[in-house]
Amino acid sequence: MLKLAVGLLTAAAVALLLDWYAPSGTPLPGGQGRRRRAPQPAPGAEAANLLWVVQVSDIHISRFQDPKRAPDFEKFCSEAIDVIQPALVLATGDLTDAKTRDKLGSEQVEVEWKTYQSILKRSRVMEKTKWIDIKGNHDSFNIPHLDSIRNYYRKYSAWRKDGSFHYIHTTSFGNYSFICVDATLSPGPKRPYNFFGILNMNQMKELSLMASESLHSNHTVWFGHFPTSTIISPAPGIRSLMSSATAYLCGHLHTMGGLMPVLHSQHRGGTLELELGDWKDNRRYRILAFDHDLLSFADLNFEEWPVVLITNPKSFLYSSSTHEPLVKILYSTHIRILAFSPSVIISIEVYIDGVHLGNAHQVSGPLYVLKWSPQNYSEGFHHIDVTVQDASGRTSTRGHIFAMEENLSLRFGFWPSLILLTDHYVLARVLFGLIVLIQIALLVIFRYLQKPALKEKPGLLTLTSYSLHVFSKTNTFYYSILVLNLYTILGPWFVGELIDGHVGACFSFGVFVGGSFLQGSLTFVVGILQMLFFNLPLMVYLCWCLLLRCQGHSFLSHIRHVRRPMAVLIHLAMALLLTWQVYSCYFLQRTYGTLAFFLSPMRTWLVVLTSALIYKTWTMKSSELRTYIVEIKNCQSS
Repeated sequence: MLKLAVGLLTAAAVALLLDWYAPSGTPLPGGQGRRRRAPQPAPGAEAANLLWVVQVSDIHISRFQDPKRAPDFEKFCSEAIDVIQPALVLATGDLTDAKTRDKLGSEQVEVEWKTYQSILKRSRVMEKTKWIDIKGNHDSFNIPHLDSIRNYYRKYSAWRKDGSFHYIHTTSFGNYSFICVDATLSPGPKRPYNFFGILNMNQMKELSLMASESLHSNHTVWFGHFPTSTIISPAPGIRSLMSSATAYLCGHLHTMGGLMPVLHSQHRGGTLELELGDWKDNRRYRILAFDHDLLSFADLNFEEWPVVLITNPKSFLYSSSTHEPLVKILYSTHIRILAFSPSVIISIEVYIDGVHLGNAHQVSGPLYVLKWSPQNYSEGFHHIDVTVQDASGRTSTRGHIFAMEENLSLRFGFWPSLILLTDHYVLARVLFGLIVLIQIALLVIFRYLQKPALKEKPGLLTLTSYSLHVFSKTNTFYYSILVLNLYTILGPWFVGELIDGHVGACFSFGVFVGGSFLQGSLTFVVGILQMLFFNLPLMVYLCWCLLLRCQGHSFLSHIRHVRRPMAVLIHLAMALLLTWQVYSCYFLQRTYGTLAFFLSPMRTWLVVLTSALIYKTWTMKSSELRTYIVEIKNCQSS
């Protein structure tokens, strides 16, 4: 019965996780009044009711890295934008790299901003389209306040205005709202402690007002640099605020180093969250279209032509009846495709469920259509594929699943949803607190727990417990590690120039700098790493060393008598962890200056403390451990 109960609870927990972190692409019932529009006009053969925009993110113009990055971006602005001709371009942050040559330090580099501005001017891209560029965390590195002369965004960007804003794009068939979420930090510390964005109550009120204003538009698209999972915001939270939006466009995560080439999910209210891979290393960009108010998009690689975007029928996974008039697909008369290429498009073949329907023909510009009967596909899922060929012989195929029924279900991937829908700062805060409390509890429990007598030949578990008793009941080690863990939570980790010319202090729960407090986010992640990869291993290593001392060994003798490979591996592991701690001291000096190196209890001072504790374990007098030595000796001889 117990196994059955555990199995049922586990199954229920997994189901809840999947329900929360693998949200369904099924259109949600009930929608808001402005979204439930009539089925007409439906997508047909006319080049009407069609708008497309481009997004690019994490450009990272750099003075020191990847000399092809800036020229490629200029080519994108001058050639790709000429071909695509979007109504609007959204550059969603990290316009410049703002890192030193060794990649350890961070500062605003004016020449990078001048390069970015010169690309916009030489390509004349701002004359061809509306160019809206916003700040990312790299664009806010080492800036004490928004009025600082180092805030080059105000001088060299196209938009030049700090803060969130509401831009309305007007067309003959309605208005489209684009709301920017500026969660960059002010003051902006050096890396890495501005990886998370923060919105305060006043900023949330501004965004709430913009959300209300946007209800009169055909659609609302929110955009920002940070995914919602990396934005700290007061109740009701940023996701709740953008619930009336069709989609939220962001960047920042750089495909997780290639592990997550697609990071898309959907909020429980139906809003799509679409993280875009970076320009920096992957040369990614996105085309997003509204065709008769049906949203479609394609994430693309630079210089891969032709580009294909199927706007009708749209992908079922990325559908939401809360925000879109999905019934228009059923009433449509034509399949609609946007195709772009520097060369002439010569062929567009359309297949549904593997059956060739015919070749689409050009209506106007990049729009190609093919007559169809949607009633033939009114039940179940179907797959549409479109193959485009241009005059240069290049071909491209794009496809997706579509459906007419609203009671079907497709789910987004678990891992992308976990990454985008989890409030990581909350999770990190909880995990950090639990890890510290567990280690402190171990120390205190074994300090006051009566030590059991050893009987016969003790096993691994018994020796482990015994070593914890020895460690916790030896004042030098008990108080050292107890104070270390308490200090990890409460004390300043270091004091230094978090911003050039501005001394600040870093705690686990946040950063004080420039007269402001930036609440903890990445600090908790760093704290978790510190606990798991140093504080806890240090305690384990010291327990092991003390156990060897209790068995009558010295540092030299234990190498000869204890299993040598095991002993060497344990010492090597601790040496590597101590090396990592020493490197972190170097990183601290390079990042926050010499003051931070010397005023760093959690880095520099901890290296000294660790060395002293290790030295103490092997040099302390045997008389201090006499009781334990005699007990183990008696146990071994019995």
